[in-house]
Parts: sequence; structure tokens; C-alpha cells
Amino acid sequence: QVRLVESGGGVVQAGGSLRLSCAASGYSYGGMGWFRQAPGKEREGVAILSRDGRTIYGDSVKGRFTISQGDAGNTLGLQMNSLEPEDTAMYYCAAGPYFDFYPKRYPYWGQGTQVTVSS
Repeated sequence: QVRLVESGGGVVQAGGSLRLSCAASGYSYGGMGWFRQAPGKEREGVAILSRDGRTIYGDSVKGRFTISQGDAGNTLGLQMNSLEPEDTAMYYCAAGPYFDFYPKRYPYWGQGTQVTVSS
């Protein structure tokens, strides 16, 4: 059974940092990463890591966020620096056979962790 569990969300002031983690089990993925969804907006890709180490980042987070894999290989991290109020959203960990930013191509999702950035 595939299971993705996120942690690390919270409330931070603009300019601050947070680190999200996703613990994964039961699946050998092609792509694994983070999406986010703010109220009233569509779910968007934040950062994806492929099995062979390639990464893609959303334009709004390039240079501020870094995706990484844990040493054990079954955890995924997202270091978020220079946070902005526009980064406020529910952040979801996702895994699937592809390496792209199309949410519908990811069959496995965590329950999400809330990130709130105050101005």
C-alpha cells in the first residue's frame, strides 16, 4: 500500500524559511514532488524530483525552494527560503510514474500540510 505523509508546515513571516518533509512507502516512483493549492486557485506544481535526480521547479519558486531526497531514499524534502505571502497554500506530496507538473498524472497523494506566510 502506497503511503505519503507530509510534515513541516506552519506559520512564518515573510522572508522566513520552512522545510517540508514527505515520508513515502510502498512505491517505486518515476517522479515525486510537491504541489500546492491556495483557496480559489488550481493545484500547481512546485518542485519535482525524478528517480535519476533531475529536478523541475515552478517559475515562482526558482532560486528560493530546493527539493531533495533523504539519505534513506524514501523521504523527500522541500527547503523553502525567502517565503512570500503568495506562497501561502496547502502543500501536497505526490508520487507517480512520470516526471512533470500535471497533477492528474500523479496517482498517489499525501493529505497535505498548510503553509501560511504572513506579511
